[in-house]
Amino acid sequence: MDLELPLWFEIGSLVILTLILVADLLLILKRPHIPSTRESTLWVVFYVTLALIFAGLMWIFAGGEYAGQFVAGWLTEYSLSIDNLFVFVLIMTQFAVPRRYQQEVLMVGIIIALVLRGLFILAGAAIIEQFSWVFYLFGAFLVWTAIRQAFPGGDHDDDVKQENFVVRLLRRTIDISDTYDGAKIRTVVDGKKMWTPMIIVFAAIGVTDLLFAIDSIPAIFGITTSPFIVFTANLFALMGLRQLYFLLGDLLDRLRYLHYGIAFILAFIGVKLVFHAMHVNELPFINGGEHIEWAPEISTWMSLGVIIVSMAVATIASLIASSRDKRLGRTDAAAEAAATEAPAGTAAAAEAATIVAEEKGTPPTVEAPHADEHR
Repeated sequence: MDLELPLWFEIGSLVILTLILVADLLLILKRPHIPSTRESTLWVVFYVTLALIFAGLMWIFAGGEYAGQFVAGWLTEYSLSIDNLFVFVLIMTQFAVPRRYQQEVLMVGIIIALVLRGLFILAGAAIIEQFSWVFYLFGAFLVWTAIRQAFPGGDHDDDVKQENFVVRLLRRTIDISDTYDGAKIRTVVDGKKMWTPMIIVFAAIGVTDLLFAIDSIPAIFGITTSPFIVFTANLFALMGLRQLYFLLGDLLDRLRYLHYGIAFILAFIGVKLVFHAMHVNELPFINGGEHIEWAPEISTWMSLGVIIVSMAVATIASLIASSRDKRLGRTDAAAEAAATEAPAGTAAAAEAATIVAEEKGTPPTVEAPHADEHR
């Protein structure tokens, strides 16, 4: 059954969300600043609450199934967006973007992402409408992406290296100044108009958005085939991304197992897509072109549960591991300090050396031979 919503609800929702996005952008342009933790938290809570209210309205107007599809799609896109933040951090660091102007960069990145994902959604919906076998391709692609996510082989540095091609191309074709001029992309140096490094940052962010859109759109089409739900889930996931960037801050480095959680979600959705493709199979060389009735249909609520549990386990495991490493680091520092301060040859020095050896897994200091051993 196709999603049937009142036309006024669909149009009204898109208009209101667009106005919120524009207001957020104007706020940044009028008052560029580094948001405090409190401000970032309030904004993130606002957007999350707004998404849950929207899910409640979906339940009222379309029923629990479509409300569940929206929540599952939103959480999937939100988790992938957090992964996107890792690359954003690398780009900001690589190009030394002043922290005060990082909000503008993030907002431009979000707008580029919305445009690209909107185009991908329209194309994906049209393809799915005509060719049901495309679910096989989407499923296989997501499983491959999951494997690559779980075993990145260089992590997100590879994504930045890919973007360097765009940077090199820009440097060869246009004049770029050596320094930033606020958030401007054009400046004047010695009477000559030039582009600022901000244009390179925007290009790098755009390439990143394109790469992540290629991953995320097939993933959410594995949860719902409604273009309206796909677009609104992406919109809500991206709307709070700017504030989440400043809220998480250094915490991003502590989420070491997040990519495993995302990989599991992508693999799960990939398998779900293949099962769905088998269930609606029309390819003549598979089961004679007939539907494969034994192929299971994974429910929306099971998908939602898997997504929530995967992200929760990955986050909790990351924080526990980070806390353990921090505790061990303090122990190492204290033991080494004690070994340094204790007089050589004393019991305190020997005990400190033993603690350091045990923590680092190395043998304790070898004692000097006694005089009578040389006789």
